[in-house]
Amino acid sequence: MIESFADDIWIASGPTVTGAGGFHFPTRMAIIRLEAGGLFVWSPVALTEDLRDAVDALGPVEHIVGPNSLHHLFIPDWAAAWPQAQLHAAPGLDTARPDIRFDAILGDAPDPAWAGTLDQVVMRGNAITTETVFFHRPSGTVIVTDLIQHLPDDWFSGWRKLIAKWDRMTGPEPAMPRKFRLAFTNRKAARAARDRLLAWPAERLVMAHGAPVTEDAAGLIRRAFAWL
Repeated sequence: MIESFADDIWIASGPTVTGAGGFHFPTRMAIIRLEAGGLFVWSPVALTEDLRDAVDALGPVEHIVGPNSLHHLFIPDWAAAWPQAQLHAAPGLDTARPDIRFDAILGDAPDPAWAGTLDQVVMRGNAITTETVFFHRPSGTVIVTDLIQHLPDDWFSGWRKLIAKWDRMTGPEPAMPRKFRLAFTNRKAARAARDRLLAWPAERLVMAHGAPVTEDAAGLIRRAFAWL
């Protein structure tokens, strides 16, 4: 259910979700224990009783984060389960989900509650979504939602398999899907955010849609953003 990824960071896989065009995607979330002992929940997956029990065993949930405007389906269930938690939205998510009461909008500076553990940068200039990328300093883990993906070659079939290959959702290594590349209409803003991201001493990579990376994470991230 929940597996340890590094000291004070855990990951959990959820059920597949179906997006536009009938494309289905695996889901993954991350849970981080902050310095004071509270939990930071990133991109929560579908909440089950077993998952709730496992999370409660780690500590109190204090922050629930929607890292872009596409990852929000299960936030209401988590907010109901832990009503004391603060809800944080990437820019644009609050507009996409006006029914959710968000406490704060994510910016380029980490919230004081997690500034000692996490850094972050907002990838602006994309017409599809504005994503906040996080960096877990103690483990050297970069955490991305949709900007880097990697699905098995046989994940899709038929015409969807052909489109996924063209889109770079599948391939020899994790990469930025072509649709997100094309959607960066403000490349100056994108490059500024990329430069901050590449300055992090990355050792690991966690993706919402793809297996975690524990080797050559810095090189992989650099290659994923090299087109900019």
